[in-house]
Amino acid sequence: MALTVTDSNFEELLNDDKPLVVDFWAEWCGPCRMLAPIIEELSAEYAGRVNIGKMDVDNNPETVSRFGIRNIPTVLFFKNGETADKCVGASSKAVFVEKIERLLL
Repeated sequence: MALTVTDSNFEELLNDDKPLVVDFWAEWCGPCRMLAPIIEELSAEYAGRVNIGKMDVDNNPETVSRFGIRNIPTVLFFKNGETADKCVGASSKAVFVEKIERLLL
């Protein structure tokens, strides 16, 4: 199951030794709901190797502002505490797998 990422736990997850993938989403966003099952699948498939979570943009303005999230869904990929990649809009699972695999190199 994907982690629930919030303003209060973001730094802790960012500074973990595992790469971090965050799906910035909102309940009212149709494309976000389409992406949700893919994020859940990836979370299960990469459990223990990559932290994968979802951040509700309506409830976490600090982190949303920090990364300039203006469109959702936006998925950010972090490695060693730095933004390594980004995907804006709903994409296929294969796109996310490719980006996550690059984080693990």
